[in-house]
Amino acid sequence: MKIRALVLALLLGSGSPLVLAQDKAAAAPPAPAAPTQTPAESPVPADYIIGPGDTLQIFVWRNPELGATVPVRPDGKISTPLVEDMVAVNKDPSTLARDIEKVLGEYVRSPQVNVIVTQPASVFSQVKIIGQVVRPQALAYREGMTVLDAVLAVGGLAPYAAGNRARIVRTQDGQQQEIKIKLAALINDGDMKQNVALKPGDVLVVPETRF
Repeated sequence: MKIRALVLALLLGSGSPLVLAQDKAAAAPPAPAAPTQTPAESPVPADYIIGPGDTLQIFVWRNPELGATVPVRPDGKISTPLVEDMVAVNKDPSTLARDIEKVLGEYVRSPQVNVIVTQPASVFSQVKIIGQVVRPQALAYREGMTVLDAVLAVGGLAPYAAGNRARIVRTQDGQQQEIKIKLAALINDGDMKQNVALKPGDVLVVPETRF
């Protein structure tokens, strides 16, 4: 025992490389933490209505392991860690985030969830133009899209269009409403009051002239 004590005393007094290495390791600062996950920027407006085929990023603040990037299945549902078969369709991202928070609240204290639509691919992200236009079709919705943008994209009004009796059919909060639009006044007279902003899922209907 006396020999071991003497050797240890000599090592401590001589500045042994082993002892110095241990001291440096103990004094070394901790490795920086891995960067936390951050939500992506959404390419759709805040009131966008989620539909089948959309890709969603679910971000859970301070709990990135509970988040995921998931597609909305054909049955309209998504599944993430601790949240299975949550209905996502016909909700805006904020509403879906609150619903996920309610479920996660059983496991996590005061969860904060963000839902980002990273790839809108559903019919709810389209605007349809039907009736008396040159090329009736569905157009991919983009932020800031207006009636004039849509009409120009389909080639304008057809010869027998009753432009001033056009209307937008819009479904909001489960209720269908109609917005009357005077397309002829917009296109021929430049009445920009008729250039209404469109929303995802809108249907622009252009009827035929009455003889």
